[in-house]
Amino acid sequence: MAFNSILRKSTSSLRPLVGQFLKKQRNYHSVLFTAISHNQVTLSWKPSFPLNPFFPSFDFSSKAAKNPSSDEMLIKVIESEIECAEETEDHNGVEEIPSGFPFEIRDSPGQQTILLERTYRDEEIKVEVQMPDLVTGENDDDLDQDDVSKGGTQSSIPLVVSVAKKGGSFLEFSCVAYPDEITIDSLAIKKPDNSEDQIAYEGPDFKDLDENLQKSLLKYLEVRGIKPSTTNFLHEYMINKDNKEYLFWLKKVRRFIEA
Repeated sequence: MAFNSILRKSTSSLRPLVGQFLKKQRNYHSVLFTAISHNQVTLSWKPSFPLNPFFPSFDFSSKAAKNPSSDEMLIKVIESEIECAEETEDHNGVEEIPSGFPFEIRDSPGQQTILLERTYRDEEIKVEVQMPDLVTGENDDDLDQDDVSKGGTQSSIPLVVSVAKKGGSFLEFSCVAYPDEITIDSLAIKKPDNSEDQIAYEGPDFKDLDENLQKSLLKYLEVRGIKPSTTNFLHEYMINKDNKEYLFWLKKVRRFIEA
């Protein structure tokens, strides 16, 4: 009887310790299961209390292994592209306008065109210069004979030239400028108040005109400043503008995604 009494007292005194130990065991394995199920731990942490020898001992910590989101990955790709664009030679340079350049340049950031303006005698001359059509030589095999005959193996810039008399009609030339050469695609005479529903004869295809007439019209433009020395500079200017606008666009996309 005395032995049973002693045993009951010993068991009673050990019960709080056992309960505390089991509670810690349950908490420990609950933390382990939750962490592993969320794939958020690495095995490097040891509990500060003794473990049951029948359970394996793990070394782990709750160090988060955060996977980058798709937005973060996109931002990294954009930043890499920005870095490449900024390494482009003279990407942030200012083009030196050659002496004797006959036009005033109006260049608005974010626009795909620039506008040239000048006054010649009693005429107002404006030139809309578009982004260059670059030919790298990588796909020359894809060019047909018509492309070659039109200078399709060379980079070029499209131009729309208007020559206006004060208070009257104006001539509109659609041109393409190649290195050291300018061609005219079409010529139309227009009025400032022309409406879209107005049907007007815009002349024959330029290539169908008499050869002497074609040469005379090219000379007409040359006298007004549309000549190779002008367009060769514009070609380099527009290539640099294209690079700048691309970099500016990349930064706007990055700001939007980061916001």
